[in-house]
Amino acid sequence: MSAEAPARAAARRVPLAVLDLVPIPSGATGRDALANTIDLAQRAEEFGYARYWLAEHHLNPGVAGSAPHTLLGIIAARTERIRVGTAATIIGNYEPVQVAEAFGTIASLFPGRTDLGFGRSGLPATDAAKPATAPQPAAPPAPAPASPEPAANTIVDGLVVPQPTTYRFNRERFALQARLLGRTPGDADGFAASVTDIAAFFEGDFVGDGIPVTVQPAEGSDVELWVHGSSAGESARLAGRLGLRYGANYHVLPSGVLDSLAEYRAHFQPSATLERPHTTVSVDVVVAETDAEAERLAAGYAEWVLSIREGQGAVPYPAPEDAAAWNELSDTVRDAVRDRLDTRFVGSPETVVGLLETLQRVTGADELLVTTITHDHADRVNSYRLLAEAWSRHDAD
Repeated sequence: MSAEAPARAAARRVPLAVLDLVPIPSGATGRDALANTIDLAQRAEEFGYARYWLAEHHLNPGVAGSAPHTLLGIIAARTERIRVGTAATIIGNYEPVQVAEAFGTIASLFPGRTDLGFGRSGLPATDAAKPATAPQPAAPPAPAPASPEPAANTIVDGLVVPQPTTYRFNRERFALQARLLGRTPGDADGFAASVTDIAAFFEGDFVGDGIPVTVQPAEGSDVELWVHGSSAGESARLAGRLGLRYGANYHVLPSGVLDSLAEYRAHFQPSATLERPHTTVSVDVVVAETDAEAERLAAGYAEWVLSIREGQGAVPYPAPEDAAAWNELSDTVRDAVRDRLDTRFVGSPETVVGLLETLQRVTGADELLVTTITHDHADRVNSYRLLAEAWSRHDAD
């Protein structure tokens, strides 16, 4: 485990933000999910959340968040103050100039509110000789068979940090998705160059082949740049070297969060836009009036996560009454998703506020990024409302 993050001695209140995957509940349609997202964004602004970010997922039966750049402009138009952005735009799915143009357009129409989060996804060039192995940008590959006795979680100052989970690729599905998205083996190795180019487009100092290029309406627009990562890898190092803000992924790969943050901070160099490291940490949350009600609403998560990790794509989110009971699942299934279940914050407002305070204290995060999935949209809205009210109430104490 990496060294402890700074500012761990005392908890401090930090801004909360929303991460929306645009989930499709069972019995609903993609159109329903998109309407829910517009409504949730408006409500999140009303509740006082600082940012509303969209994830990028493709070819999933239960997720409608496949065109975040298009949806982002609509959300910006339907809200007034809340910052809007992506966590993350998967750079390998686009040409860098297209990303800059899209975000420059939004930022020009809605100044002072636009965030662009960079995400790296793909296989390194050393895998180029392997047939059809480009991974799905939206989800980790399926787990390898679980060991009979999975390693115990590590507890760091009250925070659960699971052991790494081993995955294997569903090669046929990932190969098809790679082809449909125009991905090629090794294309993720150009991540750093793409991020650097996009930053230059916004700054207006890009030169290619000796030719100065102006990218409108990106040039001069006030887009805030982030890099998102799950491990102590290139994304964390790049964010540090470029002096960009960094998002660490606790909600999908909790085992790597502390090492990821430490790597970013170790490589951080001040930039024109950022003098010191600045981080957010993502976390799965479900809040209800009582712990018992929150646990009921959280049912179905195991099946949903398993569908992603098996490589079939996220299924429509099950209703609580249709979800299998945890004690009815096989040991293999439980082991395949245990890290996600153990690190999901579920409970009453008081319970979840305490867990979030621990997460912030241990990670030293400057912000926290909350993602909530329930079957009923009203329950998801209520979860965000209850959390915002409790967070503000504690802040005033």
